[in-house]
Amino acid sequence: TIRQKEQWITIGDNDGPAHIHINSKIIKSAEFIQEEKPDRISFSVRFFDENKDRVIAAFFTKMYDASKHLIPMRKELYDSLNQKYSSKINF
Repeated sequence: TIRQKEQWITIGDNDGPAHIHINSKIIKSAEFIQEEKPDRISFSVRFFDENKDRVIAAFFTKMYDASKHLIPMRKELYDSLNQKYSSKINF
């Protein structure tokens, strides 16, 4: 989940395995990014300041099996988050 209370943006669930708090006074936008690499695609969500400089990035790992084939279930999870929050979020 992504939610904001006062100046703090929370990503993840407090009761989940992990979550992060980000100061919204610094972060102005976030974007889901699929970046072509030589042997794979890198999946991430990146957070930018008012100058469009990246402040923090979260990378989705274990997207590929040992044979370097994309794992469909992992890609579906990424796509569902991307669709739920849109590919670009402004705070």
